[in-house]
Amino acid sequence: MSLRVGDPAEIGGYPLEARLGSGGMGTVFLARTSSGRPVAIKLIHQQFAGDDEFRIRFRQEVAAARRVSGAFTAAVVDAAPEAEQPWMATTYIEGHTLAQHIAAKGPLNGPELRRLAIGLAEALRDIHRVGVVHRDLKPSNVVLSPEGPRVIDFGISRAVDQQTLTMTGRVIGTPPFMSPEQLQAPRGVGPRSDVFSLGTLLVYAATGHGPFDADSPYLTAYQVVHEEPSLDSVPTALRAVVEPCLDKDPEGRPSADELLVLLRDLSADLGGTDTNGVGAGRTRDMITEHNFAAPATPTPTAPTAAPAGPGTGSTGTPIGRRLRGRWRTVLAAAVAVAAIGGGVAVLRAGGVGGNSGDDSRNSVAAPGVTAPGAALPAGFEPWRETVLGGREDIPDELRCVARGDAVFCGGGSVVATRISAQDGSRVWTAKSPGVPVQGMHLVGATDDTVLGYRFAAEDAPQDPPSEVVAIDANTGQELWSVPSGAQSTAVTGRTQDALVVGSAVVTVDASNSRFEARDAHSGEVTWTTPFPADTQCAPVPVGPQLFAMCATNTEVDALEVRHPTLHPVDRASGKLSEPIAVNGPAVPMGVADGELVLLLAHMEGTALAGYDGVARVDPASRKVTYSRLAKTYAGTPGMADGTVYVSGQTGLVTALDPVTGRKKWSRQAGVEGASGPTAGADALYFSSATGRVVALSPHDGSPLWTTDPQADGLTGEQGASPRVTVVGRALIVTAAKNTVFAFDTQKPPKSG
Repeated sequence: MSLRVGDPAEIGGYPLEARLGSGGMGTVFLARTSSGRPVAIKLIHQQFAGDDEFRIRFRQEVAAARRVSGAFTAAVVDAAPEAEQPWMATTYIEGHTLAQHIAAKGPLNGPELRRLAIGLAEALRDIHRVGVVHRDLKPSNVVLSPEGPRVIDFGISRAVDQQTLTMTGRVIGTPPFMSPEQLQAPRGVGPRSDVFSLGTLLVYAATGHGPFDADSPYLTAYQVVHEEPSLDSVPTALRAVVEPCLDKDPEGRPSADELLVLLRDLSADLGGTDTNGVGAGRTRDMITEHNFAAPATPTPTAPTAAPAGPGTGSTGTPIGRRLRGRWRTVLAAAVAVAAIGGGVAVLRAGGVGGNSGDDSRNSVAAPGVTAPGAALPAGFEPWRETVLGGREDIPDELRCVARGDAVFCGGGSVVATRISAQDGSRVWTAKSPGVPVQGMHLVGATDDTVLGYRFAAEDAPQDPPSEVVAIDANTGQELWSVPSGAQSTAVTGRTQDALVVGSAVVTVDASNSRFEARDAHSGEVTWTTPFPADTQCAPVPVGPQLFAMCATNTEVDALEVRHPTLHPVDRASGKLSEPIAVNGPAVPMGVADGELVLLLAHMEGTALAGYDGVARVDPASRKVTYSRLAKTYAGTPGMADGTVYVSGQTGLVTALDPVTGRKKWSRQAGVEGASGPTAGADALYFSSATGRVVALSPHDGSPLWTTDPQADGLTGEQGASPRVTVVGRALIVTAAKNTVFAFDTQKPPKSG
């Protein structure tokens, strides 16, 4: 990557040749010593240079890296931690990271896997012998050089007697690769925490997924602390070594020296899996064989989606109360993660989450996909705000829609708020007192009304568990409210239990038995339509049209929606047309050429492994057409301008043709856990919970620019709905802890 305008010509007397990359804390450049030796120089971002806490951290990083000088780490060549803009030069290591290799080529084979395992164990031995704990051993911090694996980035490492620090926008550790003690008591982390991380990393290298993978980083954290690892796909010989590394008790794990002895005794090919495994080469990200009997009959599989909100299911069990109990169970792990630098969020139970990717202006399915324009809001200046909701103990994430220069945001404990697109000033805010359901954000907005969700306070059991609330867009005055059901995630894999359609809003009643349509402003009921017998349904937008997606009570209760049906809905009367059968599980994505596009979920047992097919439903002919994808794509799906996108947990974005299922392009965007896309003027925007935004070209995925993080938040979340809203030339972005900020797309915040 060539140098950019504004980059320095040299650092510390080392002439710069190219950019190697940029992260939340600094930019890394390729440079040369006077003898011609290549070095990598990490230059700290200017905004951190005056931060005393950050300087302490950087001095620790330099000190830790200097102490470690083994064959499997990058040696420090020079450093100036006290410089006006601190920097550090290390040996340049050529090669792709393990994360890049797995994303591009799939899991490692036996000999490669054994070499990686031994090399990393030796690296840990060298690191631990000098009294350093790395604390962030993960695929992106392992470089596969021609000489063997190298461990890099000691940015959050520490000597055993040093204290833990946190930095804005950076989660201190990555949940899928963190040890239980790192999640629960980070200041007490010792060398055997790195051994646990190495165990998770070897599982990832062998299979393409971690031993505790889940739909959200919070659930992943819970599984790391409480659940047994998933090791069925790991080669038997390696599994015998990995299992003790993943002991919940640090004292039950081997030391790096002991681990090295065990690994050296393994055969070169590592053998295979036992009869219950699926083979060392099989991975969620790289599966290439599927049981599609014919294009029109993909193999039925079971979804992981669980009911995602208050109401009652077909069995009469209070769904919201079940979820709230589960939320309490997981909150301890989430709080531990938050203490390390991430925001606390309510666990979303199962499913893909987010809102359906509708192209309709009145749906929040694709927030802010308004007609792109070249102008900024009058008087616009970049801004940043925090919106406090009704529960300060739960820092939510908002989602926004734009109407002219007004931006309406909501989610979690904020029913809705109106913000000026010009300067971020808030006109009004309506709060929710109860425990929110993650993924249930703003319902939508018309020209004069904003609709959001309100959750009942725990000390007010007489109130409806959840309600759809209508608010006057100008005054912030509540107009009306109605109890709402919440079964959409179980049926569609999306969280969208109410939908704005034109000037009306369609909701599901509290008993999950019928649709109700109202005038959005007056609340006057225009029609009600019962669900087909023994089914649960959710509204699905198809451009200006409306569908009901339904599943039988039996499948919903068993969390196995294999045979959903789609019913076209008459918007004037609410009448449901005859069902259109779909081979599921299927997730509605959006509209292409007038057809509803659904992604077909690929399950491994009860776990969502990704998406391996596309279905298209023609409302006119009622025909369903299926296309097979070349492999299973794991990550967060989205749709914009007639193309389907899947954003992987490690930042790999893949564009898919919804008609043929073929891959258009694939790019490493460098933003982990990004949701999106949101379409702008010849750009696609993806953003993570930290508020880091990347702009990609829709033509080939080439990066246009990337910003730095703006808030403390966990990366790696999957299934989140888009966080970016387009207002002419401005971007409105939401991030963890109810952070909302805006900037000019032609003058994005500099990264590095």
